[in-house]
Amino acid sequence: MTHAASSRRFQVFSLGVLVYSLGVILWGAFVRATGSGAGCGAHWPVCNGEVVPRAPTLQTLIEYTHRLTSGLAMVLAVAMCVWGVRAHVKGHPARRAAVWALVFMVTEALVGAGIVLLKYVADNASVGRALWMGVHLVNTFLLVGAQTLVVWFSRGRAPLALRGQGLAGLLLGTSVAGLLLLGVSGAVAALGDTLFPAESLAHGLSQDMSETAHVLLRLRVMHPVLAVFVGALVALLARWVARVRPSPEVKKAATAIVIVYAAQLCAGIVNLVLLAPVWMQLVHLLLADLVWMSLVRLCAAGLATDAPRAVAVSQPTSHAEPV
Repeated sequence: MTHAASSRRFQVFSLGVLVYSLGVILWGAFVRATGSGAGCGAHWPVCNGEVVPRAPTLQTLIEYTHRLTSGLAMVLAVAMCVWGVRAHVKGHPARRAAVWALVFMVTEALVGAGIVLLKYVADNASVGRALWMGVHLVNTFLLVGAQTLVVWFSRGRAPLALRGQGLAGLLLGTSVAGLLLLGVSGAVAALGDTLFPAESLAHGLSQDMSETAHVLLRLRVMHPVLAVFVGALVALLARWVARVRPSPEVKKAATAIVIVYAAQLCAGIVNLVLLAPVWMQLVHLLLADLVWMSLVRLCAAGLATDAPRAVAVSQPTSHAEPV
């Protein structure tokens, strides 16, 4: 069953919300990479006990800007949810996606508040901070995924059917789990780069391999290995899904995953060689989000109720005519 496309204004608005959210996410990474997470102290939602800081430092301005932009993102999420519910009939997938986008925006704010209130910022190198960073990354991916689905369904695409998907469902579920695991390892690796910067590539390798290395450094060395393995796995599974669900949208999404992930691997190598400069960390994160969005599109197209299924056609056996 397909549903009517949303109005042109809602389509543009939902796309704008997604793009803006990506900008806020990147600015949040900039806050972490510059060590500005403690710019407002252990206060939330106020900044150093003030609604508007009167004598802010640079770190305070960076953190305060992130809070202001995050607040606007919340307003946009509420607006998109209300508009999505009012403009679509009950059962429309864009309506459900808009509600989930708001849910994950709220949990995103709560996770961010928890990181500040628990003082998992600045030079805190605890395992607890690494765990919260992992939760933060997963929630961010879920938020971006829900917003991507709002854009997708607003164009009149068929809803998802999670049951009875067979091999396609298994392959896509494995891909989702793989990218979430890789994203968490990337968040931990980025935290390690921030807290334990290397003076050279050789110094960084010696840090990672040292018997006395901090747990974050030990986890950091796993990320490049996972990136190669998971990337190859996801690219392969995407091509298989394109075979069992041979629609143009599935093929486009599968191709996008391969291309963007190749760019992501190249960015990861550059990030490693350049010792993780802040600007390269942001590029790396943006590409990671684009890979995730491509996978979400692949899931939406491959698991749609109207997605075509490949049918194995047996060739008739030829029999020789009697002499």
